[in-house]
Amino acid sequence: MTQAVPKATGMEAGPPISSWLPFSHRAFALLWTATLISNVGTWMHDVGAGWLMTTLSPSPAIVALVQAATTLPFFLFALFAGALADRVDKRRFLIVVNVGLAVVVTALAALTALGWMTSRGLLAFTFVIGTGAAFMAPAWQAIVPSLVPREILQPAIALNSMGINISRAIGPALAGFLITALGLAAPFVVNAASYLVIIAALIAWRPPPSPPRSLPPEPLLGAMATGIRHASRNGPLKATLVRSFGFFTFASAYWALLPLAVRGLPGGGAELYGLLLAAIGGGAVVGALALPKIRPKADSNLLAAAGTVAVAAAMAALGLATSTASALPGAVLCGLGWITVLTSINVSAQTALPNWVRARGLAISLMVFFGCMAAGSAIWGQVATWTSIPTALLIAAAGALVAIPLTWRARLGQGENLDLTPSMSWAAPVVAEDFDDHLDRGPVLVTIRYRIDEADSGQFLKAIHELSDERYRDGAYNWGVSQDSAEPRVWIEWFFVSSWAEHLRQHERATGHDQDVHDTVRAYHRGGIPPEVRHYLAPPHNAARHLTKPDAERPQP
Repeated sequence: MTQAVPKATGMEAGPPISSWLPFSHRAFALLWTATLISNVGTWMHDVGAGWLMTTLSPSPAIVALVQAATTLPFFLFALFAGALADRVDKRRFLIVVNVGLAVVVTALAALTALGWMTSRGLLAFTFVIGTGAAFMAPAWQAIVPSLVPREILQPAIALNSMGINISRAIGPALAGFLITALGLAAPFVVNAASYLVIIAALIAWRPPPSPPRSLPPEPLLGAMATGIRHASRNGPLKATLVRSFGFFTFASAYWALLPLAVRGLPGGGAELYGLLLAAIGGGAVVGALALPKIRPKADSNLLAAAGTVAVAAAMAALGLATSTASALPGAVLCGLGWITVLTSINVSAQTALPNWVRARGLAISLMVFFGCMAAGSAIWGQVATWTSIPTALLIAAAGALVAIPLTWRARLGQGENLDLTPSMSWAAPVVAEDFDDHLDRGPVLVTIRYRIDEADSGQFLKAIHELSDERYRDGAYNWGVSQDSAEPRVWIEWFFVSSWAEHLRQHERATGHDQDVHDTVRAYHRGGIPPEVRHYLAPPHNAARHLTKPDAERPQP
C-alpha cells in the first residue's frame, strides 16, 4: 500500500508577496532574461513580417493572414506538442526546437535580403515558424512551476507576461528603426541571432533530476486522448477556456488590423507602426507592475472584465484615430487591458492543472487562444475588406463588451485553492503471485462495492457523480454506477481504463482534492471494512487470439 502524505494547502491567503520575489531563484532569473532577449527578436520579426507583407500585397485579407499563419499552428499542433512535452525531457526538447527555428529564420532573412520573397513564401515561412513556436510553448509554460515554489507562481507568471511586454516595447521600435536604416531583412537577422541566446540559457540551466519513472511513457495518441478527457472534466480549466474564447475572438481584431490602420494615418510608416507597438508594450509593463498591488484587493474576474473594457476602448480609439496623437493613448490602454486579461487567464489555467497533465492542459488553453486569434484575424480581415477598417474595429469592440456578461458565469481562478499535489493514498492493487499483469494488458475494468443506507442513496449518488469527473480526469474512458437487484443496499461503481499501465498511472495521478472527493463518497459506506475494490483484465493477447479462432481451427478433444 502506498503511504499517505500531508496535503498541501493550495494558494492560501497570506502576507502580500513581492512581485520581484521569483528573481531570487537563479533558474527563473536566467531563463527569464534569455526569454526577454529572444522575445525582442520575435517582436522584431513580427513587425518585419507584417510590414513586409504590406509591401508584397496591399489587400487587408492577405495582410491579416500573416497573423493567422502565425497563430493557426498552435490550434493544429499544440495538443500533440503538449502530449510530447509531458513524456520527454523538456529541456532537451526545447533546445532541439529552438535550433530548428534558428535555421528556418536564417533562411527567411537570406531570401528577404536577396529580394526573392513572395507573399505566398512569407505565409509559408510564417506558418513553419508558428509551428515551431507551437511545439515549444506547452513545454515552456509547463516548466515555469518547476522554477519557483507554488506560492509565488502568480508573480512568476506575471513577470513572464511583463517580460513579453517589455520586449514588445523594445522590439517593434527597434524593428521600425532597422527597417528604415538597413532594410526589411534586418529584423529577421536579429531574430535568428536571438535564438542562440535562448539555446545557450537552456544549455546552462540544470533542472533538478526528475524522479525515476516506474512506468513507461504514455503512448502519444493515448496521451492526447487522456489530455482531452481531463480538460473536458476539469471545471476550473473549462471556465478559463470559455473566458479565453469570449475575449480573444474579438481582441484579435486589434492585432490583425493594426498594420493597415497605421497605413491610413498621416505619416503612417514602419516607424509609426513600431511606435504604436512599443506604446502597447509600455502600457503592458505598467499594468504588470501594478497588478500585484491590485490583485489582493480585486477579484480576478473583475480585473479580467476591466481589462476587456480597456481593450475594447483601445479598438474603438484605433478605429476612430485620425493622427498619431489620437492613436497613441489607445495603444497604451490596449497594453494595460491586454496584460490584465492575459495574466488572469494564464494564472487560472496554471492553477487548474496537476503536474502530470500540465503541458497537455496548457496546450489546450493555447489552442483556444491561438485558434481564436487565427480565426479572428481571418474574419476581421474579411470584415474590413467588406466594410472598412474603422467599422471592423468598432464591431469587434462592441463584441468584446457583449462577451463580458455572456461569459460571466465562467469564473476564473477556481483552481487556486485546490490541492493538486499527488495524494499517493491509493492502496496498491491486489494481484495474485501467478497472475499475468503485463503492463500492456487491457482494457481493465475496476469495480468498487459500496454498502449504502437507503436513506442516504440520493446524497450518495450525487457525491459519486462528482467522483466520476475525477475518474475521467485521471484516465478512465467509461464510467457508471449500478445497484444490486438482489441486495438494493449494494451499489457498484465501475470504470474502464485502456491498460493495466494506465490504471497504475491513475494511482500516481490522484490529487489531494481528488482524495477529498473520495472521502466524501466513502463517508456514506456502511460496514466494518472499506469498500471492496476489484480489478478485471481482458484476456492476454495470445488467449484473445485463441478465443477468436474458428471452431475448425481449435484443438479437438
